[in-house]
Amino acid sequence: MLRRVLWLPARYRPLRLPNQRRSLATDANNETSLIRNMALVAHIDSGKTTLTESILHKSAYLVAPGSVDTGSTTTDFLPAERERGITIQSASIPVKWNKWNFNLIDTPGHADFGMEVESASRVVDGAVVLIDSVEGVEAQTKGVWRQLDRYGVPTRLMFLNKLDRPGASFRSSLVSLLTHRLHSNPMALTLPIASFNAEDYMRAEPGIQGLVDLVKWEIWKWTEDGESAVQPLPRTVKELETSGIIPASHPILPHLVSARTDLLENLSMYSDELMEHLLALPPGPSSYLDVETSAIMPHLRKATLSNEILPVLCGSAMKSIGTELVMNYVGELLASPMDVRLDTESAHGPLRLLAWKVSWDKRKGWMTFVRVYSGTLKRQSSVFNVTSGQKEKISKVLLLYAAEVQEVDTLPYGSVGVILGLKFTRTGDTLVGTRGSSNTSRTSLRGVVPPPAVMSASIIPKSHSDLDPVQEALYALSRTDPSVRADMQEGQLLVHGLGALHLEIVEGRLRDEWGVNFEVGSRRVSYRESLGSGPSSNTNKWATEVAGKPATIKVLMTVEPLADDQQGNPIWDGNLVLGPNGQPLLSPDAFRDQLDPMANIARGLSSSLSNSPHTSLPLSHIKIHVTDYKLPPDIPTSILAGASSAILRTRLREAGMGPVLEPFIKLKISVHEDTMGKVVKDLTENGGEVLDLASDTTSAMDGSDEVAPYSTDGLYIPPEELSPSSAASASSKFSIGTPRFKRTIHAVAPLSRMLDYSTRLRALSGGHGLFDMLNAGFKQVSDTRRLEILREIGRA
Repeated sequence: MLRRVLWLPARYRPLRLPNQRRSLATDANNETSLIRNMALVAHIDSGKTTLTESILHKSAYLVAPGSVDTGSTTTDFLPAERERGITIQSASIPVKWNKWNFNLIDTPGHADFGMEVESASRVVDGAVVLIDSVEGVEAQTKGVWRQLDRYGVPTRLMFLNKLDRPGASFRSSLVSLLTHRLHSNPMALTLPIASFNAEDYMRAEPGIQGLVDLVKWEIWKWTEDGESAVQPLPRTVKELETSGIIPASHPILPHLVSARTDLLENLSMYSDELMEHLLALPPGPSSYLDVETSAIMPHLRKATLSNEILPVLCGSAMKSIGTELVMNYVGELLASPMDVRLDTESAHGPLRLLAWKVSWDKRKGWMTFVRVYSGTLKRQSSVFNVTSGQKEKISKVLLLYAAEVQEVDTLPYGSVGVILGLKFTRTGDTLVGTRGSSNTSRTSLRGVVPPPAVMSASIIPKSHSDLDPVQEALYALSRTDPSVRADMQEGQLLVHGLGALHLEIVEGRLRDEWGVNFEVGSRRVSYRESLGSGPSSNTNKWATEVAGKPATIKVLMTVEPLADDQQGNPIWDGNLVLGPNGQPLLSPDAFRDQLDPMANIARGLSSSLSNSPHTSLPLSHIKIHVTDYKLPPDIPTSILAGASSAILRTRLREAGMGPVLEPFIKLKISVHEDTMGKVVKDLTENGGEVLDLASDTTSAMDGSDEVAPYSTDGLYIPPEELSPSSAASASSKFSIGTPRFKRTIHAVAPLSRMLDYSTRLRALSGGHGLFDMLNAGFKQVSDTRRLEILREIGRA
């Protein structure tokens, strides 16, 4: 390993002190309780990649942190990422920090690459959620929060980033967590010090120079080059005020005692032991300052693991301020694999892996990212793919440092790594050992559900000889990114994705990584069709031949439109599919036993719902209730897939063409008041509907503002003066003689009319307009619009 790093560029050569080893988790055989599988998630441009660089620098992996602006970051190594300055794919890197071993995953913030957050959320046990302290909670902050909820990520930390920017507010960012209902009990573990010069507060100078750790009761100071020093704080109020560690005139000084008191009292509400400890303290304000860290941390960790509190840290990733505290508290508070394991999971049990990501490398071939949920993975071994029923051979086991690799012999329980040699495994597949595996160990783990596509484009091979290479490249690309779907409609090859930027990246990857020759047709959004209103024969039989003998299979089901008060299931693309017990049916790949009859019925229903017999559009907003099935003896259960697919397709054909649905988006647009009229007029002319006109940007864009925010009762809410430039920006937000007030427009609009909205808004607002988009689901269109869509897809 030491020889390998000699040829790395200077920036990647680790800092070395005498007799100090490189601070990397190069040895995968680590104690499981000290492993932290964690992701960095946030809205776009909140500083995830910058924080990752700071962590790698502080852990001695980098001599100097890279920059997103210069395209020199470690985890954003794809050409498109460095060109655009955004993260496109999640990148995993193992880091050694103190006694802990972190498997750190940097994820994209753009909604078009939500699949990467989905797959990362499936395998991590904790997440650091970043917030831009100028903006507070944003649209995609809530999007990634819901993804973490969907996959049951048990522990989270908030990092209020960019406190060095003008207008940044520690208080407003903390309050936004309550306003947008992310958590009812955010607990500030640190307080920011904008400057150690009290006069800078009077001048409202933006910045951050230090932090007060309220748990460990110590103060951190940073120099301009990012070097830190830590000093314990006095344990009595008098010493605190006279020690000179913090100037007596400093604005933060009066708030420190109350901040620690509120933290301990709030935490004691979730721990009887801590409550008794506090009640036994002598009276007086100094008693809470004398509580040792060892008496706090176990209760803080327990409350974090049970999601009773949300720890909140702050700093500036760009200046490497707060990085050490983030990693310290990740190790102290976030869950290890031992904290979240199931009864069937064991370090010495049969091997079980989940493939959470698949990528392609021109030199290494197919690279499968896995997490070990039981047993120990060894190189040159064989595994059985439970999901596909195929046996595969592992050639190498790797630890991946973004674009660099380190080969290891084993990957133990709880670890995240990469294996080479698998030819058929896809994202979400379950892999088990081929020897000594019981029936229980051969059941599928919960997979990864790709978000539904909302936009498509035609792919036109330049010649007939290019058709097969293009189709093979699309298949390979869909294996690396399951949110990319390709199909053939009316002889036209279509690729479907999550947005315009997503399709641009798909086009670039097809050319750069697979070198195929094609042209791209016009983009269009992905429409849906619902159930027709025609009569149905209630067909429930399917006749076929099995081994040369006639067989009749029955699948009893009801098929009806989804009622207005019923909610479709995202994993069924907005349809509601129920099993015999009346409960929602799992997606086909989510069944633990792939031979389960209902798994095959689900597979058949999914096939028919993906393609309408009338328009070839995917079907949505349909309620299907499978009540029973009848299978002749000695017939394999796999035949139920074909039977359920044929029966449902017949019922759909008999019902006739249904309403056409179009994807809509919610918009939050921030413009100057003097251009608001033009922006509203443009929205209404393009089929949009204005929901609200606000004078600030504090309201939610997804409708959550209609729900009351969480209460601040019992919580420590820091004063605004701790962020001096925020107080100044609030009071002098609109300078004298400048009538250009900011207004926020909340609206819904059809996605098809908003494909070029960035260009339109720039022209309408003189370059000052900003907007966020959020998926608003599919809505039924008018008869006139329906005819336009049918003509667009060649069905009218």
